[in-house]
Amino acid sequence: MSTGYVYDPLYLEHNRVGHVECRERLETTMQVLREQRLLDRLVEIQPTQVPMDHLLEVHHEHYVKLVREVSERGGGHLDPDTYVNERSFDVALLAAGGLLNLVEAIMNGEVANGFALVRPPGHHALRGRGMGFCLFNNIAVATAYALQRRGLSRVLIVDFDLHHGNGTQEIFWSDKTVLYASTHQMPLFPGTGAPSETGVGNIFNAPLSPGDGSAEFKAAFREVILPAVRAFKPELVLISAGFDAHKRDPLAEINLEAEDFAWATDELLEIADETAGGRVVAMLEGGYDLKGLAASAAAHIRQLMAA
Repeated sequence: MSTGYVYDPLYLEHNRVGHVECRERLETTMQVLREQRLLDRLVEIQPTQVPMDHLLEVHHEHYVKLVREVSERGGGHLDPDTYVNERSFDVALLAAGGLLNLVEAIMNGEVANGFALVRPPGHHALRGRGMGFCLFNNIAVATAYALQRRGLSRVLIVDFDLHHGNGTQEIFWSDKTVLYASTHQMPLFPGTGAPSETGVGNIFNAPLSPGDGSAEFKAAFREVILPAVRAFKPELVLISAGFDAHKRDPLAEINLEAEDFAWATDELLEIADETAGGRVVAMLEGGYDLKGLAASAAAHIRQLMAA
């Protein structure tokens, strides 16, 4: 079966000149994917705006209204790092909806797996507050959809972004139907992600130290994440695929290569084959060096295609 992808030019319209989370992140990545002729071999899944009832399964209504209001009045900041412009509300709805549509396509057997090239990212967004460049928690919306609308009982989220996905962890902190596992640099924003943060036994954090590289990253997977994941026996695997742990990234002190992300992807594909019918859904989170991001995303997609 084939690999799907989600992309829409509207994702470029959430933008603030001079901000590290900028439209060029997707423009450069899409250009590289075209140059390497990867897009020609993928199945395009069209995004639509997430239905409001799905969004409200994850976020408080007052917060959704706040994002809309800030966007409608021309933009502003939710915090010093997290901007909103006049298009951001619509773009954020399309980002969450794009990932949801990819989950639906995979659950319906239209594609085997897929990658959502969406913006803005989502894993820092709490139920009632945006932060860390994130407006809505896209992967949490997709997880809630899979559990509540598609009848699944065990959904896995693995997050290998440089920064801990505090929003995703908060949303599913007490939910035994979701296992959240993360590698991330610590100490670093947002200050969460210690191994002692375990939820109801469904949270597995494997922090990396500044200066760590491939060996430490793979050890974190082999010693903490993969054993927990195999014991959980997920029916669907979701990946918060941030590539800012790449050695070129300006926000990072972790020294990964594109091949390290491909390795992690392959390990998760193997587990998905064992218990989830091969169903893997990935979405773009961070990654702020344009060359490192594009190379890592391409390596990630090639691994999905090889499954």
